Amino acid sequence: MNRFTVAELKQLVSRPDVVEMHDVTAQDPKLLVHLKGTRNSVPVPRHWCFKRKYLQGKRGIEKPPFQLPEFIKRTGIQEMREALQEKEEQKTMKSKMREKVRPKMGKIDIDYQKLHDAFFKWQSKPKLTIHGDLYYEGKEFETRLKEKKPGDLSEELRITLGMPVGPNSHKVPPPWLIAMQRYGPPPSYPNLKIPGLNSPIPEGCSFGYHAGGWGKPPVDEMGKPLYGDVFGTNASDFQNKNEEEDIDRAPWGELELSDDESSSEEEEEESDEDKPDETGFITPADSGLITPGGFSSVPAGMETPELIELRKKKNEEAMDGTETPLLYTVLPEKRTMTVGGAIMGSTHIYEISSALSRRGAPTEPQGVEVALAPEELELDPSAMTQKYEERVREAQEQVQKEDFSDMVAEHAAKQKQKKRKGQPQDSRAGGKKYKEFKF
Repeated sequence: MNRFTVAELKQLVSRPDVVEMHDVTAQDPKLLVHLKGTRNSVPVPRHWCFKRKYLQGKRGIEKPPFQLPEFIKRTGIQEMREALQEKEEQKTMKSKMREKVRPKMGKIDIDYQKLHDAFFKWQSKPKLTIHGDLYYEGKEFETRLKEKKPGDLSEELRITLGMPVGPNSHKVPPPWLIAMQRYGPPPSYPNLKIPGLNSPIPEGCSFGYHAGGWGKPPVDEMGKPLYGDVFGTNASDFQNKNEEEDIDRAPWGELELSDDESSSEEEEEESDEDKPDETGFITPADSGLITPGGFSSVPAGMETPELIELRKKKNEEAMDGTETPLLYTVLPEKRTMTVGGAIMGSTHIYEISSALSRRGAPTEPQGVEVALAPEELELDPSAMTQKYEERVREAQEQVQKEDFSDMVAEHAAKQKQKKRKGQPQDSRAGGKKYKEFKF
């Protein structure tokens, strides 16, 4: 008793076109219709209220085989596979079993350039449905109206209506032309041009009710066409006559400038005002170097830094200068009689200090470092000299102590250990070459 009728619900909601018969049975019908009318909302599939099971009517229909897309067909893969299948059918059972054991690879060989072009040059998108366009049973059998245009007659329709097909087929009028001349053009397509009704008939054709005649053109009492220039005489009077009356050519609307754009325009205006005189003479300001208006004459980010190092400039200066950069340095060689206690000792010694001094490399400061405690800073010169001599003596002792003898001894011990481990293995291997057989 509390339910709305369909008519009442349509009056209460803002989108009455989406109201269906069963919407009144919902717990909240207004909310349901509001959700259905919301933009981009997807409807529930329509088979929710059907008694039959989904796709029950397609049981007897044979499913057509899958068709390869056109860009893959162009590679010729279909013909190659068909030829290969024919060869497989002609083979005997023995050869089939032999091929199972030792299969041959690379039977189908396609040029890589063809494959690349097929997928990266000629590939086309498949036909996709729009958002919310759900599939329902029998959808593929419906006519796709987007592919058809009003006024264009396809060959199938011409054959069905008994009209001729070919190059001169446009000279034969459609059977509904006489009814249109009597009742007027279709109201759904007001701008559609129909020959014999609101546009001239093709050349070589004539009006009349004989076979191939284009009927009687619709005219008023004065003999003027009712719907358009059907005779093709005064085309300029009918051309866009109604459209010109309704169109207002005056510009409308106003764009509101954002804060950034308005500020940039103001800056441009001020910069135009502050432009220097083109003659080259700059009028000095009253306050010296201060630019009027509070703006700096140098834009932000353009201040010259104090130091800029450019490697390219350095290289150019080096190339332009008289000094040629040295590619290599010959080190002076010295010969010593003793090798010393080092592992990699040699009688040849090279002086690197002279080369470094030539190149201008920083040489290490000559001298001995002496660490002093804060309370030792007030010592007399004799005590300081004694401390310095002690430090020099320690440094010399350290140099004498630095010897690699312990490392050499450790290395020799390791070698001896390895030899000991290897000896019993060799003796065992040499002693027993064959297995002992037990009877």
